[in-house]
Amino acid sequence: MAKQVQVKTLKINGVDVGGRGDQTILQVAREHDIEMPTLCHIEGLSDVGACRLCLVEVKGINKLIPSCTTLVEEGMEVTTNSERLAKYRKMVLELLFAERNHICSVCVSNGHCDLQDLARLLGVTHVRYPYRYPRLSVDASHQRFVLDQNRCILCTRCVRVCDEIEGAHTWDVMGRGIEAKVITDLNQPWGSSETCTSCGKCVQVCPTGALSEKGKSVAEMSKRRQFLPYLTTMREERE
Repeated sequence: MAKQVQVKTLKINGVDVGGRGDQTILQVAREHDIEMPTLCHIEGLSDVGACRLCLVEVKGINKLIPSCTTLVEEGMEVTTNSERLAKYRKMVLELLFAERNHICSVCVSNGHCDLQDLARLLGVTHVRYPYRYPRLSVDASHQRFVLDQNRCILCTRCVRVCDEIEGAHTWDVMGRGIEAKVITDLNQPWGSSETCTSCGKCVQVCPTGALSEKGKSVAEMSKRRQFLPYLTTMREERE
């Protein structure tokens, strides 16, 4: 017997909307053509609230909450755009730029980067925080692909697509804070991984070009992200 899901009614930016009780604020908002910036979210993968760009205000709650991991509730009043939210979102983007070595003018992903696109959209014209300029490696040991830690924003899309869609879980995150980085297996070179299937899904979902294909520019790489919802459905049917 199919499980019944209750419909919830709420307000988003003063507009009455409805959604299923198992949907997040982000899902309901986008169903009603209300867009919010995201970097870690991608249709077909689970949400983890890593980038904090989809923060929203909810009446009665003092703190900002991530819309991608918060389920809708009856009578909820949500604000997706405000001066406070704009301030926080710009701060988050600036911190992402400052944490690694994101210099757009000399980056091979210039013009084909979700981080850069959002910065342009949200009016980030400069970074107010000192750049950390960490010493980060480039792993070119794989026969087809390259990992450049300098461009990684720790969105964990690669981790989730490898685990949830491919079922290999080659990728994971090691360390905390500024020391955190994505790794293959137990921090082995990508080329020596025994779990990697070389499917390229991690490359296709990477928003900044930190994962790329050898011999191709970021502009040339085809990011066929529409395959994710289909594969998720197929996986659920098998389960």
